[in-house]
Order: sequence, then structure tokens, then C-alpha cells
Amino acid sequence: MTVDTTNLTHLGQPGDAPDNPDEAVLDRVPNPHADTSYVTRFTCPEFTSLCPVTGQPDFAHLMIDYVPGDWLVESKSLKMYLGAFRNHGAFHEDCTVAIGKRLVGLLDPRWLRIGGYWYPRGGIPIDVFWQSGPQPAEVWIPDQGVPSYRGRG
Repeated sequence: MTVDTTNLTHLGQPGDAPDNPDEAVLDRVPNPHADTSYVTRFTCPEFTSLCPVTGQPDFAHLMIDYVPGDWLVESKSLKMYLGAFRNHGAFHEDCTVAIGKRLVGLLDPRWLRIGGYWYPRGGIPIDVFWQSGPQPAEVWIPDQGVPSYRGRG
């Protein structure tokens, strides 16, 4: 199958991460198996953003699972989009939910969930979970496999 890349902004192009997520361009490509329900998973263990109050860095392990419909997210554009949060100030909940909603708006998937497993700052880890609706019954959706934060105890 040949993929038309003429409308893609990142694939095959050099580029720097955008200054903020609102300026980031997410590309999509046709799903060659749109007639089949399956799960695609993106694991992002080095996600960073900034605390909107203190400007200190926040770190998270993001897990994005989706059941595509007609579209797939182009992975380099997703990487650039996620990188745009590096200098962006937002609370953990805002980052996690905004990423999920942006992907749903772009792809109109059959289903999407995102887990944001945030590392502790101030002694409290925060985990944020969002999904676009009920899990489809016709596909196997594995556990995200990220344990809740546990200190030395």
C-alpha cells in the first residue's frame, strides 16, 4: 500500500517541536484496516510539562490506547505534539484530558483512553484517566500495566 504523504507536515521533514500544544499540527493518515477493530497503543514514558504556578517541571508516563476508525494518528506528529508540552504550563489533569480530547477530535476513533501517570511533586503523585466512552466489546484491550506509584514503603 502506498501512503500519500503530500499533506503531512512532519513525516519525512526536519522540524523542531512547536512552542506550545495549541500551535502543534497533528497529522492523520487513512487506516488501511478501517473494517477491523483493533487497539493501537502509544507509550510515552518521558512526557514533560510545566507547573502553571511555579514553572517547575512535571513528569509523566502517558499511555494512549485507541481503537481506530477511518484514521490513524501519524506518530511523528504525535511525538512533536507531545513535545510541545515541554514548555507549556498546565495542571496534570488539563494536560492529560486535553491530549485525549484533541486526538478524539482529530481521529474520531471508535474508542480512546489515556492514562497519565504523573510522578510525585510535593510528595503526592497524581494519576489522571480519561476515555471517550465505553470500551468496545469486540476487541481485547489490555491493562495499561503501569502500577500506581509506590515509594520505598
